[in-house]
Amino acid sequence: MRIAAAMSGGVDSAVAAALLVDAGHDVTGIHLALSRDPRSHSVGGRGCCSLEDVHDARRAADVVGIPFYVWDLSERFHDEIVEPFVAEYAAGRTPNPCLLCNDRLKFDAVLARARALGFDALATGHYARLESGADGVRLRRAADPAKDQSYVLGGLVQAQLRHSLFPLGGMPKAAVRDEARRRGLLVADKPDSTDICFIPDGGTGAFLEGFLGRRPGSIVDESGAQVGAHEGAYRFTVGQRHGLRLPRPAADGRPRYVTAVDVETNTVRVGPRTGLAVQRLSCVRPTWTGVPRAGAWQALVQVRAHAPAVPGTVIPGESGLEIATDEPLVGVAPGQRAVLYDGDVVVGAATIARTAP
Repeated sequence: MRIAAAMSGGVDSAVAAALLVDAGHDVTGIHLALSRDPRSHSVGGRGCCSLEDVHDARRAADVVGIPFYVWDLSERFHDEIVEPFVAEYAAGRTPNPCLLCNDRLKFDAVLARARALGFDALATGHYARLESGADGVRLRRAADPAKDQSYVLGGLVQAQLRHSLFPLGGMPKAAVRDEARRRGLLVADKPDSTDICFIPDGGTGAFLEGFLGRRPGSIVDESGAQVGAHEGAYRFTVGQRHGLRLPRPAADGRPRYVTAVDVETNTVRVGPRTGLAVQRLSCVRPTWTGVPRAGAWQALVQVRAHAPAVPGTVIPGESGLEIATDEPLVGVAPGQRAVLYDGDVVVGAATIARTAP
């Protein structure tokens, strides 16, 4: 097969490309230049496509022995990832830009370009497994539960899965690093990236303020009494505990958490942890990895990348899905994604619009 291997400059994508070469495929390394922020281009930059990342990816391609190219998708990344990210926070929702990037960029724009150039598939260093069968390609959890990334791939559909490859899905992370050392890849011990890639300094609030400006408002408790002030409701998300800067502790002495964000009144509501528990999720824009499920069905529901999946009932509706979990979920915010599993197989996903106890 002729394969485009997305190479971020990290150890995972480097080893994934090497394994594909070992398997006899014709592999070309592709690095995505995504940022329009010059701070992320500097040496030591923490954002996407820092100089270290570009150089690390190029050096890894040289070691593996494959051609290497940089594709500039910065304009599309800004329009389809950064701007929607800001708009979601402005609307009081909490998006995950990595999911949107997978849906709209890596496995849409990049895959489409690769296919147009004659590549059979796009390979990445994600930890997930693909399994072909009579009903198409199934997306399964990785063999290493600690590194499983099937959640962030949960929005992919069959047309994307059929032309995707995840060579690391059956390997533990330690084995990947060992393989990199054995091959002499300099990224063998490079730390995993954890920040939002287009926010070089890691400060989401300050980043959003650059787009949305300061919008002072009130922080209120469950009774509606003002207990603090803020510089913009968009700076907060349901479940947040730190950064509230409340002048006085709660009457019971316990921590307070953000329980709701109302952008229309520019108000942030706080309360005890018990106020975060929900069991009903109203979801919109469902996607399916295969044939959509009809009627009510039992699923395992995961609402964050590293959260445990909980059992629940999924009821399809005219405009989305209603999900009732068997046990409470804590700190679920509108804008997050619910990914639905049948065992370890991803069935579909949808965006959470509303929650209820």
